[in-house]
Amino acid sequence: MSDRPLKFLLIDQDPIFRLGLRVALAEIPNLQIVSEVETDTAALQVLAELAQQDPNYVNLVVLELGNPRFPQLQQQGLQFCRQLKVLYPNLPVLLLSSVTEPELLLAAKAAGVNGYCPKGTAVSELVTAMQAVAQGGSFWFTVGLAQNSALPTQNSVLTQNSPLPFARLRNNWRLSGIAYIEASLNSVTAQLQVPGLPVMDQAILAGRRRELLAARWLLNHLLAAPQERQPEPQVIPDAMQLPSPMTSLNNAIAPSNTSNLIQLQDSLPLLSPRTLQSNLFAACITKLQLPLENVTDIPLEIDILRVDKKRELLYLILQKLAKQLDELRVAEISINQLYDLKNSLIYDLWQSTVADFFGRFSRLQVGDRKLEIVNILLQNPQPIQTAILQKIPLLMELFTYLLFQRDLQIDNTSYPADSPEAQSQALMILENFLIQLANGVVQPLLNYFADVEVIKQDFYDRRLISTREIERFRNDLSWKYRLNNYINEPTAIFESRYELFVFAPRGIAKTSIYAPRNQELTQLSGMPLAVTLLLEFRDAIAPRLKSLLAIFGSGIVFILTQVIGRGLGLIGRGILQGIGNVSLTDKNLRRNSEKRQRG
Repeated sequence: MSDRPLKFLLIDQDPIFRLGLRVALAEIPNLQIVSEVETDTAALQVLAELAQQDPNYVNLVVLELGNPRFPQLQQQGLQFCRQLKVLYPNLPVLLLSSVTEPELLLAAKAAGVNGYCPKGTAVSELVTAMQAVAQGGSFWFTVGLAQNSALPTQNSVLTQNSPLPFARLRNNWRLSGIAYIEASLNSVTAQLQVPGLPVMDQAILAGRRRELLAARWLLNHLLAAPQERQPEPQVIPDAMQLPSPMTSLNNAIAPSNTSNLIQLQDSLPLLSPRTLQSNLFAACITKLQLPLENVTDIPLEIDILRVDKKRELLYLILQKLAKQLDELRVAEISINQLYDLKNSLIYDLWQSTVADFFGRFSRLQVGDRKLEIVNILLQNPQPIQTAILQKIPLLMELFTYLLFQRDLQIDNTSYPADSPEAQSQALMILENFLIQLANGVVQPLLNYFADVEVIKQDFYDRRLISTREIERFRNDLSWKYRLNNYINEPTAIFESRYELFVFAPRGIAKTSIYAPRNQELTQLSGMPLAVTLLLEFRDAIAPRLKSLLAIFGSGIVFILTQVIGRGLGLIGRGILQGIGNVSLTDKNLRRNSEKRQRG
């Protein structure tokens, strides 16, 4: 092994096992547990944070596939392995699990796992396996086979047992071509998910994606004879999951028996609620690696934060949301109860985020007094609830989607929870929720400690640290809420849409989605109602006014060209003719005069 210490992330739901493994490996030199987590969401967050510091900081991920008594958890573990390989393709994964079924181990290897050891393996052998996998090799301990023997795969069977000529060469060509096609598919799929993509670009990218899928099918059928192709393994429905949004949408594993597939689809959903949440949060964590600069013309409270603090706050909200969803599942709350608890859920999430982000027991020296920051920030939540928290759109749709696998309505069309359209819509709602809640966390700081030097040093962007810039920023925010209350929000209600902030490749962008808002429209009064009436009046008058202006303009053009223009033309022609006649008379007089002089 190289001199570089082996640093790995441990993922296991059993705290006793994690403690025992940490103690057992404590005496091993050059071996360090960077972090240990219980859930896949927490693991993705830790990896994303460490990748910001050093992309190669973690050498290995050691994880448990799931409890053998709960097959659904095992399938979720397989899905997480696929996500992990998509997000971090060069990060080795070692399965340290109580799973012994060869079918599951084959599925794990197909998902990208690089090695396997059963729980109970001797520490010395486990260390050997970890070192081998971390260095780019593999280590598979399989039941009924010798240690470190490779599990049979489709590719090995094809190349070793095929009686046809050039089998190995054709297989290498096929694998190379498929790898290139898969990389291109991932790139095209990621581009298709960029918010606000023009329709023409969407059509072009969709066409490219269809071409790549067709090329992959042809490659599989042209470079492999029928007798060389291996039947795809049958899996239970929870394994037939759509990958994370960064992967191809057509990579789901399907059983070979079509009739059984139809029956299973009718009886069980393709994705469990926890898997939906895992996919959604993984995609969101990936997009949090993008630039977080606000590229819209609307100021946001989080614009004042440094990039690292902004990202830290968004991660914290996502982590607390995952914890809150787990608590709601344990409580077995109903949909009606969820709607009743909407405001309290958002408030609790905001309150806990404020406490943890600014430090639950932090004190701030202001003059000769020491103030507890969190107590002051939380002392007047009503304005924040009214202006921000209670106006976050489609939040209950997101919660019911994640907790109860409810379908999402998109442009008056219902899409199943596991469809790409529903996943894309849910991701936009989640991103907007994170940004708006983060705005609510920062707003009390701007109200009470906006110009305190310690706060500016710890949190603010260097472009917004002067008193003048801070006050200008606060004034811009104040005007934003006035415009929203009186103009922008009534306009959005009248146009049946919501404005959402999302994470785009260039930074935080804005997009619009359709949503029926008739009930809100009937509740408008005063200035907001006047704005909608003015818009309606403009819509009613504008076409007629344009027609009148067009007729009036045509009349003016007719008068200028046909009447005045022709009149001026006749006058000009007469003048030219008169000038021509005078010139001819002068010429004749000069000729006669010359003749007389000669005579």
